[in-house]
Amino acid sequence: MRSTSVSLAVLAAALATPALAQTAPQAQADAAPSGGIEEIVVTAQKRSENVQDVPISISAFTASALQERAVTSVASLSNIAPNVTLDAGTPFSGSSSVLSAYIRGIGANDFAFNIDPGVGIYLDGVYLARSVGANQELPDVERVEVLKGPQGTLFGRNTIGGAISIVTHDPGNEFRFRGDVTTGSYKLFSVRGTVDVPLTDGLSSSVAFSMKTRDGYLRRLPFPGADKFAFDPITKFKAAGYNNVGLGTEGGDNNWNLRGKLRFNNGGPLRAVLSGDYSRVDTSQIANKVISVFAPVFASTYNCAIAGVIAAPGDTTTCGGGPPSFALFGRRGGLRGINDLPSIFGVNADANPDNNRLPYDSRFVTNDIDTSYANGNNYSKLKSGGAALTLEYDIGDAATIKSITAYRQLRWNTGMDLDNSPLTFLHTSFTMNQKQFSQELQLAGSALDKKLNYVVGAYYFTESGDLHDYVTFAEGLLQIDGPNDLATKNVAFYGQVDYKFSDQFGITLGGRYTHEDKDFEGFQSDRNGLTYKILNFLGVPGCENITTISAACQAAGGFPNPGQPLRYYIAGTQNKKFNNFAPKVGLQYHPNNDVMVYGSWSRGYKTGGWTTRLSNPLPFAPGFGPEEAETFEIGVKSELLDRHLQINVAAFTTDYAGIQLNSQKGISPTVQNTGNARIRGFEVEVVAAPARGLTFTGSVGFTDAKYTVICGEGGQFPDFCEGNNSFVAGNPVQAGVFKGAPLPKTPRFKWNFSPRYEADLGSHGSLVFLGDITLTSSMWNDTERTFLLQRPQTTVINASVTYRDPNNRWELTGGGTNLTNERFLTTGQAQLAGGQIYGTYSRPAEWYARLGVKF
Repeated sequence: MRSTSVSLAVLAAALATPALAQTAPQAQADAAPSGGIEEIVVTAQKRSENVQDVPISISAFTASALQERAVTSVASLSNIAPNVTLDAGTPFSGSSSVLSAYIRGIGANDFAFNIDPGVGIYLDGVYLARSVGANQELPDVERVEVLKGPQGTLFGRNTIGGAISIVTHDPGNEFRFRGDVTTGSYKLFSVRGTVDVPLTDGLSSSVAFSMKTRDGYLRRLPFPGADKFAFDPITKFKAAGYNNVGLGTEGGDNNWNLRGKLRFNNGGPLRAVLSGDYSRVDTSQIANKVISVFAPVFASTYNCAIAGVIAAPGDTTTCGGGPPSFALFGRRGGLRGINDLPSIFGVNADANPDNNRLPYDSRFVTNDIDTSYANGNNYSKLKSGGAALTLEYDIGDAATIKSITAYRQLRWNTGMDLDNSPLTFLHTSFTMNQKQFSQELQLAGSALDKKLNYVVGAYYFTESGDLHDYVTFAEGLLQIDGPNDLATKNVAFYGQVDYKFSDQFGITLGGRYTHEDKDFEGFQSDRNGLTYKILNFLGVPGCENITTISAACQAAGGFPNPGQPLRYYIAGTQNKKFNNFAPKVGLQYHPNNDVMVYGSWSRGYKTGGWTTRLSNPLPFAPGFGPEEAETFEIGVKSELLDRHLQINVAAFTTDYAGIQLNSQKGISPTVQNTGNARIRGFEVEVVAAPARGLTFTGSVGFTDAKYTVICGEGGQFPDFCEGNNSFVAGNPVQAGVFKGAPLPKTPRFKWNFSPRYEADLGSHGSLVFLGDITLTSSMWNDTERTFLLQRPQTTVINASVTYRDPNNRWELTGGGTNLTNERFLTTGQAQLAGGQIYGTYSRPAEWYARLGVKF
């Protein structure tokens, strides 16, 4: 067992200071009729319980709290949950439907099929396997539960950092309608509604719908004087599609969602819920801004080529410092391969002004973070949905059998112009097709006069699909065409028992055994055959034409598959098997009915996989190993002053091994086990209702997450490193990764405060005033810790005023988000070899007005 230390003084100080608190029942509790704080029921332990009785660090948010605080998607929860970082979009994903999720320093910041998330997202108990589509809209949510720390025992695969459980509205037994219409900045228009319709005795139904459109906040501008230069149409370069090409805006919304449910409950032992949902997104790419341009390697190669410059041996300054060999091969015909494009060598130095080309340099970096000279692809399309059947059957009064059967699928197509120029210098597009099936069986109940609560279960999950990458660099110098096929099968058995020795003392014992089987085959290739062009320049015979490459040339280039000269990956299906046991032990002490002190030890696990993005051939499929986390946690949950004050505190320490992070190797984003880390911190959260109508909500989160071992640093290669060299050295633009460096996407400190006051106007209705301020310390947005991508300390302020009519049938809200227009990067990439550092800035200050009705 690894050693651990946590500060009991933190807990004592928190209990003695009612102005602070941890994982509270919700970041904005509703006032109970007595003026106290209303109870919230959660299912974090596979049974319905008051959140205050669950010995887990949980933040739970009700539907009304989410609406009042303008939380409309999973990513919007980030500001109001301590030690949680949720961002809409990952580097070069192009889509705000992609979720980057971190809890207590553990998560994932990629959308690739080969990378599993570190924070599990669950929709009505069904696991969403991909980060694509995980940033769910929340039109008919009943509540959201954010569970912190490893949740492997009950939630299973890939919850090493935590889990986010979205619980949607179930049909009621009476007719009911709730809906709202919202307008706001950037031509925002949103409609949402949920209707319950009873059908027969015991059978009821509901339909929920939502639609949102909004213009983007980043404007594409025509580059001045672009009409004096020659360009190749982007259709000359293979892509997932060609949509919304040209000017317009980026960062918009255009989506609609539909969910239907049938619920059977006639008061007998059998209950059933059949649900189906469908979502469609057809909008612009996430806003992308080039922050800086770098000459090496592709920019200098291209700039030398169009200038007709041949660098002398040893010259590292010509055309911005490109390697001489790169500059030299640009003079040869057919530079851009199979696209039937003319050579561009020397076009700016000849006597014909009509074929001149724009160089790629800093002229394309605008002074306004909300403008760009991009004019290429600008779209994100997603169709996703599924169906689920949940059955519950009571075995007497003490046990229930539950079955959750679910099928889901998604189809995703997105295209981005990342170079912010009229050139095709860095364009990415992707397609993903995924389907999954899961079956879970649970037996939950109590025994020994309810001193013993238990849940045992079995879980089966299968997933298959493909991800196809299309990436064009430097006007076609390198043209990645990367289809990949992946499949996973997972079988697990789990159980947890909670036993109360007395009214004061209890113990929890649990564990989960998981077996996972993964298959992968990669087909990544370069349609331009750049490697062969370099070999041809170096004089290797048989490399003159990429359509007739000789076996000797293919061998010289290291391409592993005879007869497939452009394929980087070794042929054949790769397989990995993983086995894991995730245990949990907990103790609880109740000094009285209003206070619970708890401690727990648990382990979490995330499976390994393969790096799918290659830009050079390899004789093997590069893989990465699993992650493991071991966490010790102690906490206090309390309800004081006749339920007018709730103070919850948790402190934790985690040993995190085999960290899977995405770092840049040349032009390729490469997933490797970077090293080990030690993570320590605490969460404090409070809800106080000192007077009728008045509520204060506050939270503080602190995380100290630092590397303790780095693969390759000092020659270290523990077993989890799988022999790779993932050590990332610092350079003038990046701090690098080394022992003692902080983990990405993990602020050291986050503070949130939200006052809420409801003024009773008697027969004239009521007014609700709400403020929300979140201060977050600086964090690194990428693994390499690029200085220009660092997120500074931020302060985000939201506020709203709501009028409610006396009969509570309608309400009108006016509000604003990010009122001080705090702008910061939420994601980005340092594509140094490709020539740019780019990222996505947070949304600007915005206003909204909402009319809600219910009857």
